[in-house]
Amino acid sequence: MFKAKWTAVGIIAGLLAILLLQNTEPVETRIFFTSLIMPRAFLLFITASLGFFCGVILTLMLVKKRKP
Repeated sequence: MFKAKWTAVGIIAGLLAILLLQNTEPVETRIFFTSLIMPRAFLLFITASLGFFCGVILTLMLVKKRKP
């Protein structure tokens, strides 16, 4: 089970790396009242990182609630 988990993490990380390398063109992004121009790969990296950290925080909160 442990090996399968790390294999899945490795495959997902590899797919994310390929996705980031294929999207290097600049894109305009509107965040609230600001407009930013950045590479699409950077935007995807930021989005993936935010999702990862939100998942970690949520997991830690749920595990903390289960312990008496």
